[in-house]
Amino acid sequence: MFANELLGLFVSAFISSTLFPGGSEAVLIYLYAHSPHSYVVLVVVATIGNTLGAMTSWGIGRFLAWRFPQRSHTDKSQQAIARLSQYGSPVLLLSWLPIIGDPLCVAAGWLRIHWLKALLFILVGKLLRYWFVLEAVRVVM
Repeated sequence: MFANELLGLFVSAFISSTLFPGGSEAVLIYLYAHSPHSYVVLVVVATIGNTLGAMTSWGIGRFLAWRFPQRSHTDKSQQAIARLSQYGSPVLLLSWLPIIGDPLCVAAGWLRIHWLKALLFILVGKLLRYWFVLEAVRVVM
């Protein structure tokens, strides 16, 4: 049963970081309040799921750049490409943000930002987000 809870958190976090909406923070908070899993385990599972979902978006961007190199971009993707071009891969620390986070990851792939750089910045941003969410919950509880 406990493994199913962690799998559910992982899947929720993965889906939340792709172009589909999700509620991984709600799942994380629920499990923190109602399961025997440690704080660290919950943050790590959510971070890994969310990071892998973001890297899937990076892979989609990489594929699209290869498959459709001259294709025009939507307004959101043009903004994300402009941000990444201006600030470089550290802007991926903001990949956790709603609305702009997913296009940033796709744009990083499109711009061929090295996968390891993208992975590290995305991982740190996602880790800080989940840590902050649980810290805020701990203060309230």
